[in-house]
Amino acid sequence: MSPSVTVRTSSRRWQQRLARVVVATDLAVIALVAGIATMVGDWGLGPSAQFNLVAAALVLTGLLVFRAWDRGVLGQGSEEFNRVLRGTAVAAIVLALAGMALKVDAVRPWIFGVIPATGAALLLGRYTVRRLLHRARRDARCMSSVLVVGSEASIADLVARTRRVPHHGWTVVAACTSTGTAGSTEIAGVPVIGDLDDVARHVRELGIEVVAVAPAPGWGPKRLHRLAWDLEGEGVELVVDPGLMEITGPRLHVAPVDGLPLLRLTEPRWGGPARIAKNIIDRTAAIALVVLLAPVFLFLAFAIRQDGGPVFYRQERVGRAGQRFQMIKFRSMVVNADKLVDQLAATNEGSGPLFKMKRDPRITRIGGFLRRLSLDELPQLFNVIGGSMSLVGPRPPLEREVATYADDARRKFLVRPGLTGLWQVSGRSDLTWEESVRLDLRYVENWSPALDASILLKTVGAVMRGRGAY
Repeated sequence: MSPSVTVRTSSRRWQQRLARVVVATDLAVIALVAGIATMVGDWGLGPSAQFNLVAAALVLTGLLVFRAWDRGVLGQGSEEFNRVLRGTAVAAIVLALAGMALKVDAVRPWIFGVIPATGAALLLGRYTVRRLLHRARRDARCMSSVLVVGSEASIADLVARTRRVPHHGWTVVAACTSTGTAGSTEIAGVPVIGDLDDVARHVRELGIEVVAVAPAPGWGPKRLHRLAWDLEGEGVELVVDPGLMEITGPRLHVAPVDGLPLLRLTEPRWGGPARIAKNIIDRTAAIALVVLLAPVFLFLAFAIRQDGGPVFYRQERVGRAGQRFQMIKFRSMVVNADKLVDQLAATNEGSGPLFKMKRDPRITRIGGFLRRLSLDELPQLFNVIGGSMSLVGPRPPLEREVATYADDARRKFLVRPGLTGLWQVSGRSDLTWEESVRLDLRYVENWSPALDASILLKTVGAVMRGRGAY
């Protein structure tokens, strides 16, 4: 074993504990909802207890059928939530079909009430467990040890990504390259412990849990097959980076040809029924939020007016298809802030074409509070209602920033800019220019309703933490 590498051997135990906690939480939620359904409502006495038991049994069966307790999905991505949703949806459908077949109309409250409520409660329980898991991972607990195989560039890229998102639960502890010089070389602080032929041996010696294979010279299908065979029975997860651009979700499919699995990439869709539905949902939700937050708007407007300037700040931004529009914000800076940019250029802390300062002297006293909680962005709901913006999308740039864009960055103009997006929930101003462009392009290439829902959910936490908000 290489003396420069230390791997904790207890990490598999947390996976077992996580699985037990998730199962216990699900069972408690199902029992709680069934108990409440038995006690309340006009159908809370008599035969309702029997229907509640049937509904609970169907939900449990749905979770088992769709493998919602599979350790491979617990705490990782949206697949865990998708399986819970599919399990509860099928439970409702089965109960509905059984009710139709047996001519039992009394099952409707369970089809449209109890089972959907159970599904929502299960998702809330899973989300709570995941938040606790992410908190533990921020403290470097509940992590899986990873050995990366690849070129120096691909290894450095993967290491950087795992460090940016510790909640994913990966800690890269070692690397193997095509020229591996054990004990004398490091890549991004990770020791290189051998070459491509040493992978299986080091996995066994170090107790590695994940082997991530990135593109590397000399690493072909036969070598990958041999590694997979060598790791069988070791309880090791083998992950392969196909070396493609960041495309996931509905655009990525496996299309085997004579047994050879090929990845098929479909073209992104920026129109059609899904986009129409997104526009309708955006505007409806924006109108509802404006009505709901009307008292907050009035209070903030009064506070901003205390320094004698206007309440709103309008700035020309570039939106979909390169069209210019007036983005509305609560004013958080002095009235002549735009004219002071040139004077402050020497103190710019932003990355690339962005102008940012952590202690910007132009920010007013109330403006600092607004920016810290992103309250200055609320008037952009009017942009959403007007159709120039969406609730979720890429960051709307200034015209002077667009002048510096390369061709790849201009792809963000294929969709409407958003009030929030991957950029906002991933660090905002703390990100480099390259990282912000990558996140915007990832959204454009992989848009789906589920991605929008995930970003909106993460926005709440991002706003409360205030990371990168200046």
